[in-house]
Order: sequence, then C-alpha cells, then structure tokens
Amino acid sequence: MSKDFLTAVADRRTFYGISKEAMVSDDRIKEIIDHAVKHTPSAFNSQSARVVLLLGNHHDKLWDITKEALRKIVPADKFSSTEEKINSFKNGYGTVLFFEDTSVVESLQKQFALYKDNFPVWSEQASGMHQFVIWTALEVEGFGASLQHYNELIETDVKKEWSIPNNWKLIAQMPFGKPTAGPGEKQFQPLENRVKVFK
Repeated sequence: MSKDFLTAVADRRTFYGISKEAMVSDDRIKEIIDHAVKHTPSAFNSQSARVVLLLGNHHDKLWDITKEALRKIVPADKFSSTEEKINSFKNGYGTVLFFEDTSVVESLQKQFALYKDNFPVWSEQASGMHQFVIWTALEVEGFGASLQHYNELIETDVKKEWSIPNNWKLIAQMPFGKPTAGPGEKQFQPLENRVKVFK
C-alpha cells in the first residue's frame, strides 16, 4: 500500500476500535519503527528518542498493568467505563512505547549551558515528531492507532517488567491494530484564523 505524503497525513486519525488482526508482518512493523527512529529529526541531532515495540503477550501485559494501576485510583462504581476503555486498547495488535533518554538531554545541557532550559522542550518536540511519523506510517499500512498518556501511572511497572533503563523517560503509548470502527468526526477551525502569509 502506498500513498503520497499529504494524503497519509490527512488519513492519519485516532482509532479506538481496533482488533488483533495483523495488517502486515511483525518484521515490517519493526522496519517502520527503525526507519522513523533513524530519520526523524532532533535538535542538535541528539537522537534522544527511544522506542519499545510490544507485541503478543507483551502488548496484553502492558494494558493489564495499566488497568490494575487505574483500579487503585478510580472509584469502583465508576471503573467499568475505565476498564472498557483499557480493554479497547488491549484488543489491538500491539503497542509502541515512546521514551526519551534523559541522559542525552542532560549531557547536552552541560555542553551547551546557554540553551540548557530549551533541551527538555526540544526533546519533547522530537518525541512528538517520532510519534507522528510512526503513527502515520502505521496508518499507511492499514493499521488504526491512538496516542495515550498513562506515563506516571505505569512508568515504574513498565521499566521493571521490560528492564527499561532508568534514564529512559516514558512519554506516550500508541496501541494499534486493524480498525474495527471508523474514527470520530473531526472539526476544523478556519484556516484563515490559523495561517498567515506575507509576500
């Protein structure tokens, strides 16, 4: 499957209804992630992005961890809707975890003290670009995905379960799978209020 870049950007949407059916091989998914991590830009070419791909039982385990973490803080009488939401992510084929290596950021802060306050911001921006590239590339292959942020709630357990280095900061989780329902309607603000051109 191939699309031109702008079509792929427009077609990338948030899908909550996903299944465990594979759209492409696991090797192809890994190839997409490798390409994104290698070629997505970062400030000072810091290459601070770190990505973990969870498939099969590992994917299921992540959302079990998330569900149990939420069970501790969500009132029992309101937990059913939370459980349903987490199960919708678990129903997917896999999850991409996005991290940033804080040791890289700290090293740059020491090397370039004049910009030290900017490096954490630039790190987050680079992570956002990695998320967008991988999300869009998965969409091109026929997957639906969404972006989740249960970071502080699950980070300690995630690091323990998959032996993730302590200097990797969890930024986002992207469950993906074959779409089983279309995305919601998207509203667009008038472009004339959002774009200015001077020539």
